[in-house]
Amino acid sequence: MTFNDLNIIERITKSLSLSGYSEPTPIQVNAIPALLDGKDLLASAQTGTGKTAAFAIPILQKIYESKNHKADRKIEALVLTPTRELALQVAENFTNYSKYLNIKNTTIYGGVSQKRQEESIKRGVDVVIATPGRLLDLLNQKILHLNDIKYLVLDEADQMLDMGFIKDVLKIVNQIPKDRQTMLFSATMPKQIEQLSKQILINPVRIAVAPVTQTLDLINQSVYLVSKSYKTALLVDLIKKMNMKSVLVFTRTKNGANRLVKNLMMVNIESEPIHGNKSQASRERSLNNFKSGKTKILVATDIAARGIDIEALDFVVNYDLPEVPETYIHRIGRTGRAGLSGIAISFSDPAEPKLLNQIEKHIGKSINVIEHQFQVLKPIKESIKPITKSPKHEINRRQDQNKLPDYLKFKGHKPKSKENKNSKTSIKKKSKSFVEYQKKTNPHYQVKKSKSNK
Repeated sequence: MTFNDLNIIERITKSLSLSGYSEPTPIQVNAIPALLDGKDLLASAQTGTGKTAAFAIPILQKIYESKNHKADRKIEALVLTPTRELALQVAENFTNYSKYLNIKNTTIYGGVSQKRQEESIKRGVDVVIATPGRLLDLLNQKILHLNDIKYLVLDEADQMLDMGFIKDVLKIVNQIPKDRQTMLFSATMPKQIEQLSKQILINPVRIAVAPVTQTLDLINQSVYLVSKSYKTALLVDLIKKMNMKSVLVFTRTKNGANRLVKNLMMVNIESEPIHGNKSQASRERSLNNFKSGKTKILVATDIAARGIDIEALDFVVNYDLPEVPETYIHRIGRTGRAGLSGIAISFSDPAEPKLLNQIEKHIGKSINVIEHQFQVLKPIKESIKPITKSPKHEINRRQDQNKLPDYLKFKGHKPKSKENKNSKTSIKKKSKSFVEYQKKTNPHYQVKKSKSNK
């Protein structure tokens, strides 16, 4: 089957050809005709199945065919996404598909100044791709309205649920005309998403492609049983021995991602972190460096990884196993995209077998365990200077000591503890140290007498 068989107009098929699309994927085959007929859609689709094109193509075609191209632009379509990265990726696809349609889109997300977003809306756009938080801010400021929305898409609805956005989503939906076409896409279908679909969809067509319990056969999965202290050394060893050129590494926490990047840099492996604490500019720069090959290793948390779409990604490494089994499938789905093969490697601490057992039970099969000679890792481990966690008060003491002026460092003065912070004794000691320092460095120094001493 070709895109022409789906009754897609020539202006869009021409753009699809330029983008390298040869034939539609299963979700596109099932979704596009239903959406062109104006039906609501509830779709569960595994990441990497082409779902963005499944909703973007019919939306663009319907806007183009009904649009008065001489009138001012109105926001006719709204796509809600959980993350900034996914919003940018969806916007890029809309731009590619609408190359010959004169339909404009813009992105709205937090973490950056809203000035550019305001200016874009004032100039006029047809499609808005947004994260819920920033969109609500602009709605409350009356910078835009949603009175002309005809098409609403909730992309990665399960992730929006996990991130606590559902209440914001419902507030936004309540400001959109009920006479609209609604599409809900989710990799998983928990009860909350089923309930949400009943609230916002009307007699939807139900599509399920690549169920979440089935991982892609093209992905070669394996696991190393390795203690936490040897994980970084093992990763370094695999990167070098397997000549890894493009690796997406998942950690459970933001601090873990930062710490891993520092350790990799110690052994001259270029890597960058991407997580929620990074600014939008920093996240975009890291992602672009990774896509261009400037950086070989991208270390990400799960939230930041949503929306990372990289062609020909060779390796995904689960440095930390996810606590939710379904997340494992989302992670490894970043490789093996578009019919290409991929390799997913996981590290599992033998002392914590529960997470691995849950994942294997969820996917319905055992993951191949690879034996490794850990004696080889000892020199690597020793070459990486461990980043230890000193007691918090000790770190603060050393930092405060470094910030002290010279006169307070005289005679080994130490910063005050919380207990004696306001103590008069401490103040007297500090004053005495100051006087002694001045007398030592300035022979003409004289102590000024207070009025009370006169």
